[in-house]
Amino acid sequence: MVSDPDFRYKQCLIIRNDLKMSCGKRCAQAAHASIGAYNNADKSLQKAWLSEGQKKVVLRSNDERTLYELKVIAERLGISSSLVQDAGLTEIPPGTVTALGLGPAKSEDLDKITGTLSLL
Repeated sequence: MVSDPDFRYKQCLIIRNDLKMSCGKRCAQAAHASIGAYNNADKSLQKAWLSEGQKKVVLRSNDERTLYELKVIAERLGISSSLVQDAGLTEIPPGTVTALGLGPAKSEDLDKITGTLSLL
């Protein structure tokens, strides 16, 4: 049996759990959050994260306010973030905040911010 690799870097993707979104819609919002946060990250963090396999953890938030609070904490710690607002073309109204992407960043730094959240 192969042991789990030790990831030093990861991304956290936080999806609002209080919105009625289909599984596909949630996946799309997580993808938007991932790409946005990646594009906002330092080049050296991008490279390190890419080189070890691009670990991502998808978590849930009970409301919009939590996403904003997590974003502020991450920014104060110098961690890249991306808050996703939906265009409103399918399931939810335009401008609805759906997701937050954090990182890539050191796993332990993200754990300090998101450690109390549940997996989606």
